[in-house]
Amino acid sequence: MAAPDPPRSLSTKTLDVLAAFSVRRPRLTLSELSRAAGMSLTTTHRIVTDLVTWGALERSPDGHYEVGLRLWEVAALAPRGVPLREAALPVMEDLYESTHENVQLAVREGFEVVYVERLAGRGAVRVLTRVGGRFALHATGVGLVLLAHAPDDIQREVLDSELRRWTEHTVTDRVRLRAVLAEVRRSGMAVSDRQVTTDAVSVAAPIRGGAVRGTPLPRKHRPVVQEVTP
Repeated sequence: MAAPDPPRSLSTKTLDVLAAFSVRRPRLTLSELSRAAGMSLTTTHRIVTDLVTWGALERSPDGHYEVGLRLWEVAALAPRGVPLREAALPVMEDLYESTHENVQLAVREGFEVVYVERLAGRGAVRVLTRVGGRFALHATGVGLVLLAHAPDDIQREVLDSELRRWTEHTVTDRVRLRAVLAEVRRSGMAVSDRQVTTDAVSVAAPIRGGAVRGTPLPRKHRPVVQEVTP
């Protein structure tokens, strides 16, 4: 007999099922969803059936489940999603035409960077980011700008945490990182020199007083544009 599920609300369990999907796991079976969400097969099946009926998930002929189009349609309504991208794209396209390098648009969500748009140069250096993906604040150009202008409590939390090192150039010393952030605030831009990959330098600047369709963006919504060059 299967063990009872932990006492969680149905809405929380539903979110656990959706959270099981990731870039590395875009297609999952019912059993895989059950294990990832930490629920019994019976409960998982009931939730998945509801999600498929609503359109949040889709079931392929081989029995795997994928994120459904209707969920994407709802997510696209986020103010830092499609509306922001539509407002920023003309400027991003101009920057791309001038450089033919990667151009990225990002916002801060909690203690991470979230990339909301990216224009990839055909011959540009490879990057580890993707639209909708998250990354640490302390290493990339956009992350440094967002961290430099984040509230004091966010900066303290990041500086007090374990800072991951991607290359020998990644700044993980807290004293040095504080100095880097002070320079970002002073100069109005950030340069990440080989901090994530050894073949890339990124330059980022904040978008100040931005607006989407005539509506001023709250401070936490203000994005950063980044150009990545070899």
